[in-house]
Amino acid sequence: MTTRQIDRIIEMAWEDRTPFEAIEYQFGLKENDVREVMRTHLKSSSFKLWRKRVKGRKTKHQKTSLASRFKSQNQKL
Repeated sequence: MTTRQIDRIIEMAWEDRTPFEAIEYQFGLKENDVREVMRTHLKSSSFKLWRKRVKGRKTKHQKTSLASRFKSQNQKL
C-alpha cells in the first residue's frame, strides 16, 4: 500500500460515521486488517485511544448504524 492509501485508511478509521464496511469496500481490508494498520502506523498511545473510541461504537458497523452516510468524492462508487 502507498503512504497515501495508509493515510486515508487511518483517516477513515478515525471518522465516527465511516463504517468498517466502507474501508473494506474501498481498500479490501476487513476490520482486523484495519486494526493491524492502525497498530502498525500509530503510536501505541494513539492506537489505544482509537481502540477505546471505536470499541462497541454502533456507527462503525453498517448493520448496527441508523445513520445515513454521506459518500465522499474520494470514495469508490
